Amino acid sequence: MFRRIRSDIETVFENDPAARSRFEVIFTYSGLHALWAHRIAHAFFRKRLFTIARIISQISRFMTGIEIHPGARIGERFFIDHGMGVVIGETCEIGNDVVIYQGVTLGGTGKEKGKRHPTIGNNVVIGSGAKILGSFTVGDNCNVGSNAVVLREVPPNCTVVGNPGRIVKRNGERVSRLDHNQLPDPVVEMFREMQTQIDRLHQELELLKKQPVPGGEFKQ
Repeated sequence: MFRRIRSDIETVFENDPAARSRFEVIFTYSGLHALWAHRIAHAFFRKRLFTIARIISQISRFMTGIEIHPGARIGERFFIDHGMGVVIGETCEIGNDVVIYQGVTLGGTGKEKGKRHPTIGNNVVIGSGAKILGSFTVGDNCNVGSNAVVLREVPPNCTVVGNPGRIVKRNGERVSRLDHNQLPDPVVEMFREMQTQIDRLHQELELLKKQPVPGGEFKQ
């Protein structure tokens, strides 16, 4: 148990450059508090003491602003940065070395029974405000951009941005794992390209207006 607590604290230092001391991390990091409360709630949930498990998770939600259903399964070295508004559903499964930022939802899309929440692979980063909805897998080593809405399976080693989520590459270069605010948005890039074409057409139109016409006059 103490080894796992030590690992949780070290994970904070690995992922948050603002962390200054172990005392500060232990007493002020809501993501860490929510994770520890979840482990207790999950233990009761596995023993089918569902009401006690839900009471613990609701107290944790009130204290931290992070809602983790006691049925969710979470791997090692999980880190929630800030965490306000994070929601993790009952049948969600999260792998090792996953980083989640504030406002993330790992939820379902309806009232279906059984597995209805996503499975998150290892070494995944999910940016602020992203929504991953449905029973599918986000593969290992993926980055999900801020405010992306992911509704279908994502293969390993991909970057997903936009609404609905699209798999993109950034000039063929590897994106830094924590630069979730720098991920490209294909919709924005499309509009930029359209604006460039409009500017080019405008310039050509201005040149045509200046061309002389028969009779020595210029087009206006």
